[in-house]
Amino acid sequence: MTGSADIPPSIWAQTAPARSAAPALSGDIETDVVIIGGGFSGLSTALHLAHKGISVTVLEAKSVGWGASGRNNGQVIPTLTAAEPDALVQRYGDAGERFARLIGNSASLLFDLVRRENIEAEAEQTGWFQPAHSPGRIKLSQRRVEAWQRFGFPAELLDRQQASELLGTDFWYGGMLNPTGGHVNPLALARGMAAAAERAGAVIHENTPATEWRREKGSWQILTAQGSVTARAFILAANAYVGELAPGLAPRLARSIVPVLSWQMATEPIGDNHRKVLLPGRQAVSDTRGDLRFFRYDARNRLITGGAVIGQWNAKKRVQAKTAANLAEAFPDLGTQTMTHVWSGYIGMNWDRFPRVHKLGPDAWAWTACNGRGVALGVSLGRELAEVVSGTPENELALPISEIKPLPIHNLVRKVAPAYLAWLQRADRSEPKL
Repeated sequence: MTGSADIPPSIWAQTAPARSAAPALSGDIETDVVIIGGGFSGLSTALHLAHKGISVTVLEAKSVGWGASGRNNGQVIPTLTAAEPDALVQRYGDAGERFARLIGNSASLLFDLVRRENIEAEAEQTGWFQPAHSPGRIKLSQRRVEAWQRFGFPAELLDRQQASELLGTDFWYGGMLNPTGGHVNPLALARGMAAAAERAGAVIHENTPATEWRREKGSWQILTAQGSVTARAFILAANAYVGELAPGLAPRLARSIVPVLSWQMATEPIGDNHRKVLLPGRQAVSDTRGDLRFFRYDARNRLITGGAVIGQWNAKKRVQAKTAANLAEAFPDLGTQTMTHVWSGYIGMNWDRFPRVHKLGPDAWAWTACNGRGVALGVSLGRELAEVVSGTPENELALPISEIKPLPIHNLVRKVAPAYLAWLQRADRSEPKL
């Protein structure tokens, strides 16, 4: 059996290096740290702990990278979707400032890890560009650039001519460029991180859903169908899928976020004549719309893009047509592209779009709500979580701690959340009030 047996079909499932599945847990074991979740944050935590010589066990319900970590667009973005660095400081004080600096450095942390561990992840640190989709958004871009520059990060403001040269179209109006960003094959990254963690001494059990966690006699005990893990420290790193595979595992945490379906897709390889013009620097791109337009090349010169639609009726066909039309509108010479691969998965969202870090008890931690920025952020938070369960004081780390607050009428919120897209589309047509 290979680790890809249960991975949903995608361009990443087709192209990522194969992984042999780690055996499921059988019996009762002890370790120093136990982690639930084999995605970016769980694997990063395990890798950093293993390099410290700390025994660590990862329990993954399916296979490594099965969830959002193996299904996303692969853009490595060193910002959040809405929470700006000054807002983080305002909300969380010194911890917010440390968190803002972690976010600003998160892309470099990821690419440095890839290089250090020799992970074959199709990693390209070519920069991330957020083009402004209206003249008024240029002011927003300028404010974001200035904010990140105050924190010492190399954000740049491009005018419309510079943006046109970077993108190969004058469809946008300029925007913010962060040269430390880029893109990866996300499933390849997850599998590569798992292999690196195992080489360093971490133990991974795939096809091992955790069913319960509890505190007993000063230790944490994680139960599964076929065994248990007893540990000094415990990290819950399931994010958007925390309530999907084992609904009773952490119900209050699951009700604090809304899993929102995100669609990704890949075009046929783009010919050399178009690639010389369209995004010649191979940056990752995601614009200022709420109804986001995003795209970048993969290693085979396909455009990896995606979108969202309201409602589930014929959703795959509708989102495919909408995304192809969006590309053709921005790049008329490209024409309407055929999507060869279309797939989806959940991302963890909340209403204010601030990530959440929670302390579950002594030496027990969780984080949720990537809000579409989980690649660089998840890898970087893994380092911080490894530090805190290794004994580094909380007040020295980028962990802005908050209480778990389940959303009222969560089931209803989850049902109506896709309709939020209509509000975003309307907001996209108006200029921001700055």
